[in-house]
Amino acid sequence: MSEYTDDRSLPRAARAFRLNLLLQRFALVAAILAVWWAAALTAPHYVLPGPGRVWEALRLIAGNNDLWANLGITFARVSAGFAFAALVGLPLGILFGANRRFGVFFEPVIPAMNTISSAIWAIFAIIWFGISNATTIFVVFMTAMPLIITNVWQGTRTVNADFIELARTLRMPQARIMTKIYLPTILPHFFSGARLAFGFGWRVSLVAETLGSSSGVGYRLRQAADLIQTDQVFAWTLALVVMMATIEMGMLRPLENYLFRWKKEAGNA
Repeated sequence: MSEYTDDRSLPRAARAFRLNLLLQRFALVAAILAVWWAAALTAPHYVLPGPGRVWEALRLIAGNNDLWANLGITFARVSAGFAFAALVGLPLGILFGANRRFGVFFEPVIPAMNTISSAIWAIFAIIWFGISNATTIFVVFMTAMPLIITNVWQGTRTVNADFIELARTLRMPQARIMTKIYLPTILPHFFSGARLAFGFGWRVSLVAETLGSSSGVGYRLRQAADLIQTDQVFAWTLALVVMMATIEMGMLRPLENYLFRWKKEAGNA
């Protein structure tokens, strides 16, 4: 009877924890807004606009459809660059991990690519592609791909070597070894790297759009900064942060929890 009561109390305790965490986050947001409002009272509006002025600027760009159009453009570019990075990074990461010779040969290359600044890729992209969508897509691709390769590569090292040896003893085809042994182990690492790469993609897209685009959030941020419309700079930044947080916490994290719920179930077994 006591075990039954304890089992029923677990969901209630989890709900209470989530509610408490939500209240704490609201309190943090309220504290940030209060500090922002107080600081804005002592500074010119073109240096630090207050929350009220930024809210009006946000309503303005949302009302004339400028906000939604440019967010959509940036989202499409980031998604395209990320998709290409995933299509290239996943098989390469598996190949480098499964084939020791390839892994040893390319081991210095991937860390070197991770250290190259997105601004440098943006400069190359402008030279090669000019002011176009391809510039931003290329920068996102070159930033996200090494991150995905690194995570997948690390994931291959967690594959149980005994399973691989047993499969080869049973003369299992290499393609079946990949799908039945490597992929189930690697996918959580891939998804973790993909979430990280997607977040980086949003950030580097702003750099690319600032330097080599005539549309998108980065372009509108640069335009507002050039015109000293600081309230619009804050508004565009706030809108982008909210969109990124919504995608991360409202889509990617729940999807990851759903796809890999078996890991928690196995851990609780």
